[in-house]
Amino acid sequence: MRRLLLLRHAKAERLQPGGRDHDRVLTARGRADAKRLGAYLARHAFVPDRAVVSTSARTHETWALLAAAFGKTPPASFEDRIYDASPQTILQGIKETEPETGTLLVIGHNPGLQELANMLIASGDIDARERLGEEFPTSALAAISFAPADWRGLHPQRGRLEHFVTPQWLETATD
Repeated sequence: MRRLLLLRHAKAERLQPGGRDHDRVLTARGRADAKRLGAYLARHAFVPDRAVVSTSARTHETWALLAAAFGKTPPASFEDRIYDASPQTILQGIKETEPETGTLLVIGHNPGLQELANMLIASGDIDARERLGEEFPTSALAAISFAPADWRGLHPQRGRLEHFVTPQWLETATD
């Protein structure tokens, strides 16, 4: 069984006039959301074996805050091709993951992550699937499971949505 964790970066500051989108950092709310999500992942044993992170400042910062909750930090690669990528580009990167990786975390951007999640999911909780289809806010996490022997076997409409978590949901969760 393979588990793919698709995470949109935490809430970032607005683009400043003359600034670069790539350089935007997290807001105070974004930092709090990332820490809360890291604790949730650790508590529910969703710790990745490996992470693939976009090269933007906000994804780096999201990863650092998330990884702090894991005890032992999983290996991560920072890939420019994940920044503002299409779902097909992200999927191609996922398919290149080493076979020994059971759980892979991808931290990136919308709309690519939401489109990829919708493309991969065939089953799972109907309410969660509808929420994911409507919105994939900052710090949203989709946990999708697959049955292929390795990552090269991932294909559209073969995944099962295990969890869809948003900051708003985490604020009201009692677990």
